[in-house]
Amino acid sequence: MNYAEYIEINPEKRFGRPVIKGTRISVYDVLSWFAESMSVKEIISDFPELTEEQIKACLFFK
Repeated sequence: MNYAEYIEINPEKRFGRPVIKGTRISVYDVLSWFAESMSVKEIISDFPELTEEQIKACLFFK
């Protein structure tokens, strides 16, 4: 997966942390939700602006 299609780093957003393009949701946010045992479906239910592909890109981000 090419996570660069879904993730950007912009110093103007979230203090330069990697975020999902078109949102202010950071990769760290998504990974934290997984750490709290949220599923992809639960994340999308809470944040319907996200897609499954965007969430997966967070897992591949290095």
